[in-house]
Amino acid sequence: MITQLKEVPNTMVAFRATSEVIKDDFDQIILPAVAELVQRTDKLNYLLVLDTPLKNFTLSAWIKDALLGLNNLTKWNRCAIVSDSDGINSFTNLFGKVMPGEFKGYKPEQLDEAINWVSEEAKPVFQEEGDSKE
Repeated sequence: MITQLKEVPNTMVAFRATSEVIKDDFDQIILPAVAELVQRTDKLNYLLVLDTPLKNFTLSAWIKDALLGLNNLTKWNRCAIVSDSDGINSFTNLFGKVMPGEFKGYKPEQLDEAINWVSEEAKPVFQEEGDSKE
């Protein structure tokens, strides 16, 4: 099942995958949210929290996921996958080297960091009073 995470900046879409993920999850939840964001911002900032093993994605869900990537190929800007799997996170980081846009894998305890990065609303680096960038 896919649920949309609503408490994120409006510069991104975010989802959580739990239990079995099916084609209807993409058709009814992910694709409409992605289409609205891309239409509004002309780019795709996307976050997926994987709280289920990849084996729980049905074949039709994998096909929809692939079509999401292909249909928005030129719009990908930032994508984060949040998973406790080192393999998934490594694959996500590698995938970013061959796809347009930036892709990063994060651990569950880094969810806030992932949201800040994907949304492009990263907090400015703290600067001591008197420091200058001259």
